[in-house]
Amino acid sequence: MSLDTVVEDIREEAHARAEDIRAEGEARAEEIESAAEADAEDILEAADEEVEREIAQLREQRLSSAKLEAKQERLEARRDVLEDVREAVEDELVDLPADTREELTRTLLDAASVEFDEGDDVYVYGRAEDADLLSSILEDYDGYEYAGEYDCLGGVVVESEQSRLRVNNTFDSVLEDVWESNLREISNRLFEQ
Repeated sequence: MSLDTVVEDIREEAHARAEDIRAEGEARAEEIESAAEADAEDILEAADEEVEREIAQLREQRLSSAKLEAKQERLEARRDVLEDVREAVEDELVDLPADTREELTRTLLDAASVEFDEGDDVYVYGRAEDADLLSSILEDYDGYEYAGEYDCLGGVVVESEQSRLRVNNTFDSVLEDVWESNLREISNRLFEQ
């Protein structure tokens, strides 16, 4: 066997071996590429699912936020309506007819009078516009004296130093008690659903 033949055999064997290595490399590259594509699909699918989950969560948060905002706006509107109603009631109390105002003032004064002892010097305060009315009413009460103005819608504030007592029977205080006691019913009537 000649040297040329040996060289040729080695060369052929090297080419065959190189061909095998190249074929193995290509097969391995295809496996890696296929695995990478599968991984990429899995990653893309997981990312899509995560995006959908985040979109759903964001949608739910925005919906909840919108519902809460709508509820707050509805409550604020109700508060405004209740405030308007209360102001309308206060306006009506200020503008009561004279005979109704006198009757209510007498009733409130009588209710306050039971708190004081006979013989006490009793001082009565009221709305500035009711000064003449109060002076007239107090002529029927011994020991009672009109003592001046009190910032209110009407009614009386009655006090005595001997009894060390002050009774607030103003329209404002009665309205406040009635309003607080009946606020739920007032609200239900105004906003029946």
